[in-house]
Amino acid sequence: MIRRFAATFLLIATAAPLAAQSFDTRATAAYVIDHSTGTVLLEKNADDPLPPASMSKLMTLYMAFEAINPQGGQDPILTVDDVLPVSQHCMDYTGSTMFLDTTDRVRVEDLLRGVIVLSGNDASCVIAEGLSRNGSEAGFAQQMTVRAQQLGMMNSSFANSNGWPAAGQRMSMRDLGILADRLISDYPTFYPLFAEREFDYDGEHPANTRNRNPLLGLGIGADGLKTGHTSEAGYGLVGSAKQGNRRVIFVLTGMESAAQRAEEAERIVNWAFRQFTQRDIARGGTRIAEADVWMGEHPIVGLALREDLSLLVPATGNGDIDAEVVYNSPISAPIAKGDEIAELVIRLENLPETRVPLVADTSIEAGGFNSRLRTAAEILVARMVPADPALEAE
Repeated sequence: MIRRFAATFLLIATAAPLAAQSFDTRATAAYVIDHSTGTVLLEKNADDPLPPASMSKLMTLYMAFEAINPQGGQDPILTVDDVLPVSQHCMDYTGSTMFLDTTDRVRVEDLLRGVIVLSGNDASCVIAEGLSRNGSEAGFAQQMTVRAQQLGMMNSSFANSNGWPAAGQRMSMRDLGILADRLISDYPTFYPLFAEREFDYDGEHPANTRNRNPLLGLGIGADGLKTGHTSEAGYGLVGSAKQGNRRVIFVLTGMESAAQRAEEAERIVNWAFRQFTQRDIARGGTRIAEADVWMGEHPIVGLALREDLSLLVPATGNGDIDAEVVYNSPISAPIAKGDEIAELVIRLENLPETRVPLVADTSIEAGGFNSRLRTAAEILVARMVPADPALEAE
């Protein structure tokens, strides 16, 4: 039986504002998330697999960072000082490039900057061939697809490393948001590269030295990540901005021009920071409610927050948070302190539901004879007295 009841402490603790109006974007698809709290602020066709253009280079970069600084104590298979050759296949890419040719041997650090700052299709290809198990870009694209799924990016598939138009080259805006979040969280030492506004590789090609991200340098906290454009995809941007302790990640695509992309991205950043604010609700360990215990030495157990709870709420107005505690009742003993046994479900209008785990704040051992006798008596009483439908739901 699922037990539900209101958690009134939130209503008193926050004096929570009313919901902000949802953002009306001109983008074909968009996804905006508050990085600090994980709150999704905007979704528009967020799960549609769409041509990602150069925004898909972020997946190549993630796998390059992973090869240089692997998780889990594994040995690196690449260093920033390694030198990689340029194949004819990579040299043949046009569009945005580092103007590499087959006589070049390029440091990995320069290739990373070539991808991030210059959006080099050739640089991305060189990294791909260097990391491919079979030495080909197509082989690396297969590795990209598998790794994306492992990261929870279920609407992404790759045919190449750089977003060159191709059948099967697709990513959703939510997947790009997941990827941006992982890049920021997993590789903070590499992340400052995304804020670099200029990179002159050899001094011979001044036409392509500047970062195309239109938000860098506007004073709104923007520090990444990647633009994209093809005739099929339109103009897109995976961006992030930090103001104070808050960071916002935003993804949009399908804009009609670079100017429209810049304007829409700036509007999204201003809206996300001005219309929402982060509130500290309660400290970790705070007892939120109590739950019935089955066959325990004590009849109830406290339900507490495992970690400090902060919520993103609309910045203006006054109103209430709708919150309830949900758990399977009764909870059988024994229960160990820290066991996750319930959820706090929080709802604000125009924002997605937030579910926070609640844990036992003390250990409850299985009861002896007297506990069993007490439980049997409670069962008899419960069978004689009808349950209140307002407190219980199957």
